[in-house]
Amino acid sequence: MKMIDSSSQAIESHDTTPLRDMVRDVLTTVKIGIVDSNLFTTFSGLMLAMHFTGASWLDAWPQILFVLIGTALVIGGGCSLNNYIDRDIDPLMERTHERPSATGKMTGKTVLVMGVALSVLGLVALLAASITAAAFGLLGLLVYVLVYTLWLKRSHSMNTVVGSVAGAVPPIIGWAAVDPSLNSPIPWIMFLILFLWQPPHFLALAMKRVEEYRRAGIPMLPVVAGFEVTKRQMIVYVAALVPTSFLLYELGPIYIIGALVLSFTWLGLAIYGFKAKDTIKWAKLMFVYSLNYMMLLFLLMIVAALL
Repeated sequence: MKMIDSSSQAIESHDTTPLRDMVRDVLTTVKIGIVDSNLFTTFSGLMLAMHFTGASWLDAWPQILFVLIGTALVIGGGCSLNNYIDRDIDPLMERTHERPSATGKMTGKTVLVMGVALSVLGLVALLAASITAAAFGLLGLLVYVLVYTLWLKRSHSMNTVVGSVAGAVPPIIGWAAVDPSLNSPIPWIMFLILFLWQPPHFLALAMKRVEEYRRAGIPMLPVVAGFEVTKRQMIVYVAALVPTSFLLYELGPIYIIGALVLSFTWLGLAIYGFKAKDTIKWAKLMFVYSLNYMMLLFLLMIVAALL
């Protein structure tokens, strides 16, 4: 019996390996990390909408379900289309050369069809949540795929700034599922926070990978203007985040104190960049801190809304 069981397990393991590989390739293509982080900010917008409008979870659960599913699908679809468009330059960069679309494990046609299908299904789900949510989902998708990936990424160093619009709409989408009117300033403040957060986050990444971007011919700011100009730009955006994050003062003292500590710490780290002896090491630190800043700040919003 033991020999039969062992053999069966071996066959099962052999049979499921291709399935695991396929799942891994799909998750890589949709950039599951980006999907997760954007779902988190979407949920934050949703939570704050529930808090400030007094909406009932029992009454709003269909919209909540549709907006989360729809957002995940649209973002996954947009990322797949991004991989399809960039499959010629991704092999030139260490960060992206193992993407299935770059290695050929997934054909361009497969990635394109997957991207379109996920995007359409996601927009339909968002439409079931609210017309406003679907409209902003479409806006984010078009900016990311057409304006950023297809146009500015390869032509202008402003690509990061303009592309930030796409990454900043998830809280608005979440809010719009509960309150399609968007009359409150809260979702727009959340949009502004994420819009200002993204340039220093991605510029830190661009500094880390500057030679890769140079080799791929992508005009990121560190490539075309150098590190000193990039550092100054990063300080401007982080400095602007300090007062902007305090615009959500209605969330109470826990949020305000947390935002104060997070924002001024990041500003201090950004300024330290001019004294840092190892610029790449500093850029790595800025990149890691930016991720923690965003997650912790939006977590503070959720906690404040629950209290």
